[in-house]
Amino acid sequence: MPVVTFPYGKTYLKLAIPDDRYAGKLVSEMHDYDPGKSQQELVREALEHPIGTPRLCEMASGKQKIVILASDHTRPVPSKVIAPLLLEEIRRGNPDAQITFLIATGCHRGPTRQELIDKFGPEIVEREQIVLHDCDDEAMLVSLGTLPSGGELRINRLAAEADLLVAEGFIEPHFFAGFSGGRKSVLPGIASRKTVLYNHNAAFIDHPNARTGVVEGNPIHTDMLYAARAARLAFICNVVINQRKEAIFAVAGDADAAHIRGREFLLQHCRVHPVWSDIVISTNGGYPLDQNIYQAVKGMTAAEATVNEGGVTIMLAQSGDGHGGESFYETFHREKDLHRMMAGFLATPAEETIVDQWQSQIFARLLMRSTVIFVSDAPDEMVRELHMIPAHSLPEALALADGILAAKGKKNSKILAIPDGVSVIVG
Repeated sequence: MPVVTFPYGKTYLKLAIPDDRYAGKLVSEMHDYDPGKSQQELVREALEHPIGTPRLCEMASGKQKIVILASDHTRPVPSKVIAPLLLEEIRRGNPDAQITFLIATGCHRGPTRQELIDKFGPEIVEREQIVLHDCDDEAMLVSLGTLPSGGELRINRLAAEADLLVAEGFIEPHFFAGFSGGRKSVLPGIASRKTVLYNHNAAFIDHPNARTGVVEGNPIHTDMLYAARAARLAFICNVVINQRKEAIFAVAGDADAAHIRGREFLLQHCRVHPVWSDIVISTNGGYPLDQNIYQAVKGMTAAEATVNEGGVTIMLAQSGDGHGGESFYETFHREKDLHRMMAGFLATPAEETIVDQWQSQIFARLLMRSTVIFVSDAPDEMVRELHMIPAHSLPEALALADGILAAKGKKNSKILAIPDGVSVIVG
């Protein structure tokens, strides 16, 4: 009898699945990938051999104000590895450069001091200049014109006025931008709330190319890449990570060319074929991405791509922070008819997009395809208000799923496991 281990917060949950019900396990090859080098060696080699640009030390020469965009506390970027090497490379070419880390929070809350220490380590937090982006601080936002979609591009003034703009980050499958990393450091990373909302509008989210692993013809990606160019994002250092949040591949150089190389690596190692099943179990890969229900939608999209219509998705996300988005929560709390909710989203003009609408739209799409049983530490009533069925263990969730399917005349349904839903591209 196969026993599958699923990340849950900073721990793991296990489930023994009967042989006659086991449909298989969809896993990324990256989790077993051995680069044969340490994380530091991988990043250093990438910095020494950038794609499409000179070395960063050469680009830093003569530059006064250098800004490094860094992901926030919700992303498991191994900044303790990347940031010191970026600083070393910049100061090799310009020891006197004025360097600022600008935390690309997008529309998230700013990280706490302890979260910054957890991310960078105490030495960088103590010694370096770190500024938190605030998407609502109009005094710190400047306009860079119009996006291809027609929205206004407003970004953080520190980045816009930098002599050299650099970004660190990681590349993983993304459920509507295709992939994270690269250009996302600018949009949504350091953009105004209005710019982010326009880019995440209902028509774009509904576009058939706004899906995991797709950038060609993806209108969201098109805007994001334009924003990176307009902001003069000159150099990136991005990594690909495994389940232990360790870098196993690194790229550096041009914001587009280096990102393309990282995407190619991902596609080689994390694309899996759907195994259509009545029950699909997925996760958000554990901490830090499973801290709330809002983020858990990402892992659910992997299940969406392989669960039979009318089936059951069992989603594991510890969600100690609760729902993670007030507007997201209120949308489902107020409206119980998913079809009416979806019609409302699609009728909303881009310029009238509200906070969290994109997440709500994708979540509604998932709920319309399958029943979702949610295993978490979140309050049961909150889970129910979000149109899901609460459970507190995998055996309980499986029993609930069996009951739902039995009522439809289906017994001993096949069970498919996706231990890390955000690390695979199903298709």
